[in-house]
Amino acid sequence: MRHLMVLWGLAMHVTTYSNCGADDSLAELWRQAALPMNALERARLHGKACGFESSFAVDVAAQSAIAASALAATEIDRLRMPGIDAQRVSVDVQHALAETSGYFTLNGERPPVWAAISGLYACGGALERSGRSGRPGHVRIHANFAHHRDGVLRLLGLPEGEGTTRAQVQEALAHWDAVDFETRATQAGLVVAAARSAAQWQSSAMHAAVAAQPLVGITRIGDAAPRVWPTRKVDGRPLAGVRVLDLTRILAGPVCARTLAAHGAEVLMVNSPHLPNIEAIADVSRGKRSTLLDLKSDAGRLALRDLLSDAHVFVQGYRPGGLERLGFGVEEVARLRPGIVHASLSAYGRSGPWADKRGFDSLVQIVSGLNSDEAAAFHGAEPRALPMQILDYCAGFLLAFGVQTALMRQAEQGGSWHVEVSLARVAEWLRSLGRRTVEPQTAAATVDMLVAPWLVRSASGFGELVAVSHSARLSRSPTDYPRAAVPPGTDQPVWA
Repeated sequence: MRHLMVLWGLAMHVTTYSNCGADDSLAELWRQAALPMNALERARLHGKACGFESSFAVDVAAQSAIAASALAATEIDRLRMPGIDAQRVSVDVQHALAETSGYFTLNGERPPVWAAISGLYACGGALERSGRSGRPGHVRIHANFAHHRDGVLRLLGLPEGEGTTRAQVQEALAHWDAVDFETRATQAGLVVAAARSAAQWQSSAMHAAVAAQPLVGITRIGDAAPRVWPTRKVDGRPLAGVRVLDLTRILAGPVCARTLAAHGAEVLMVNSPHLPNIEAIADVSRGKRSTLLDLKSDAGRLALRDLLSDAHVFVQGYRPGGLERLGFGVEEVARLRPGIVHASLSAYGRSGPWADKRGFDSLVQIVSGLNSDEAAAFHGAEPRALPMQILDYCAGFLLAFGVQTALMRQAEQGGSWHVEVSLARVAEWLRSLGRRTVEPQTAAATVDMLVAPWLVRSASGFGELVAVSHSARLSRSPTDYPRAAVPPGTDQPVWA
């Protein structure tokens, strides 16, 4: 209660936004998915947003994406149990924002979000000599993984390893053109993005390809008989018995699978023993079992095929083409498991000049002009990041929404289905929700205060975990996570 009083007291000193656009946004998501519009009567989007200041409607995006996924779960529940009343959905906007903050602690400490040299840098001399601009450009470097960090340092001619400082990176970049550095880094398979204005992004071939994508693509990719829903109890969760293979690592994909787990799905996270994970693996592993498979080995591929034979959903966030080379492309998975719902997450989609480009939320924000526009709204000179990784989280919730929509189509029409969401298309959607004038703040709530009312404590395989609960509430089924988070490799590669 004390945290709530502090939170609403601080709200008097910051810009507050109404949630008047969230109902419209949810209705449009629902309409695009061709779902029954009368279901919207069962959704209650409420509350007022405070803190998490942005000129973009991050509150509307978070609340409506979470509500769409939860309402889809109640539609599945209605199909599976036609003799009972359909469940109602409630999403508080401040709780939704807290969830998208990604806040968590382990054993009382907040793990670092970024590696030492990750972040924004100014570029200099080469840009001025090019004649393209009299102002230095900016690049954002994503170096949370050691191989990405060392690749950037090699490109800059700096010593590899943790000893190189931000100051050394900044000094080296003073001799680079921002776009030239981005191009060279991309060619080397690194994760770097140059800042663009909205106008620059919207005039590019990349934007044209992204804008042509649906926000949530749901495509029938093969023939199969409708599958019978697994047996479940009347008081069970909507997705009870639905088996989900989660081949993702970085926020958006794991958030999708974690959301499905909150609605009762049996989720098995499949990681590679050779690939690193981010610190947030402790948070996004809630509700899941976790195993390791080397898909470059015959034994690993065979084990995944065995798991696939009993799966209902296959979620993957590999760069386009990555799984195809391992024998688990979209068409191959549908052939191996007719009736599967295959969900793909990518940075820029599967078409256009950046179809195979690596990317994360922070990089898509900066190339799409979101950060330049945010800086202008706050009267800043440097690109300004949004207050949370909203593209990752909304992409995850929207992918979960698409998966559940495809599960309903499969049960009613048959077929195998492919669901696609890209971070760049989510950025376009966020922009379409409108902008707000940012008012000067006299006081600011810390993230700890903003998320405090919704924190839950649990034992985990990583230590004592304190994290934000799922913000969707159903009138009958719980939406907490049924399993404690465990490290990769804790479980055998078998269904429970």
